[in-house]
Amino acid sequence: PKMPGLDTAARAYSCSSSQGEKLSHALRISAYVFSTGLLMFTALVNSGSWFMQNMSLGNFWQTAWLEFYDYMEGDEWTIFLVGAALVPALAFWGFNGILLVADVTGKPTFITRYRIQLGKNDPVDTKKLWKAIYTALANQFFISLPMLVPMFYIMEWWGNTFSKELPTFQWFLVELSIFTVIEEILFYYTHRLAHHPVLYKYIHKKHHEWTAPIGVVSIYAHPIEHIVSNTLPVMTGPMIMGSHIVSISAWFSIALVTTSISHCGYHLPLLPSPEFHDFHHLKFNQCYGVLGVLDFLHGTDKVFRQTKAFERHKVLLSLTPLSESIPEPKKAE
Repeated sequence: PKMPGLDTAARAYSCSSSQGEKLSHALRISAYVFSTGLLMFTALVNSGSWFMQNMSLGNFWQTAWLEFYDYMEGDEWTIFLVGAALVPALAFWGFNGILLVADVTGKPTFITRYRIQLGKNDPVDTKKLWKAIYTALANQFFISLPMLVPMFYIMEWWGNTFSKELPTFQWFLVELSIFTVIEEILFYYTHRLAHHPVLYKYIHKKHHEWTAPIGVVSIYAHPIEHIVSNTLPVMTGPMIMGSHIVSISAWFSIALVTTSISHCGYHLPLLPSPEFHDFHHLKFNQCYGVLGVLDFLHGTDKVFRQTKAFERHKVLLSLTPLSESIPEPKKAE
């Protein structure tokens, strides 16, 4: 006869063993990601230091910064606005301007043939597009810009932001790594919170009007979401580190361009893969983060990992679109 006590103990042991294996696997993945990142960081530091030293780029940028500082007559507020607002905005709209031409006209075909969700936004709905552009501009002018005021005073308090001596390239890479980790943590949890039914209905649903996103949709969001999920995760790192305005300007520009790539709808050669976040817009309850580590730890990428999109989630190193080399399976008639 079976003994109930033994069955219960066996099930408990099996459950704890399964959880232990899952935790162990997650830790191995995390260790792999961070060790790979560390190796890449070390390689970048060494190669970057050699390049800067041998090509005299360090002196070039230092001289250019001093000339700009003198041209602005040391006006820290103007310098901050140029670095933290104007330069990132130009990077965002310059990159998205190219994508918008492809979205609206379907040309050049070099871009449009790399579309992720085939048949979507081909061409894009212009009425819906103008709404997205107006909202993105409103978020930049009426949300992001005013948020720079308290940030300016925090950076001024640190005392390093407007130093006449630029940070070294090595230190900038250290800051960039820290900024990325901070943004990932803050974005993942605020984004996942925004998917709570109460918050989703009134706040986050606006962003998800686009199930097949385009680049400019990256900051198409409710004002509260733009503050909490889009802006604060990016601003927090530099405020904690007391970063130089040049580092802030570079980081803000990188953040805006990379989030545009994640939303652009095209898996272009040599650029970071947008498959992860594109799948989030398609399925809603998967892939909340940016790097994917927290999604793996929390199990919010299980469905994604079973799809062709996961197989395509890599840097494209050829001119053949991944939608052709790794196509979706044909549906049975």
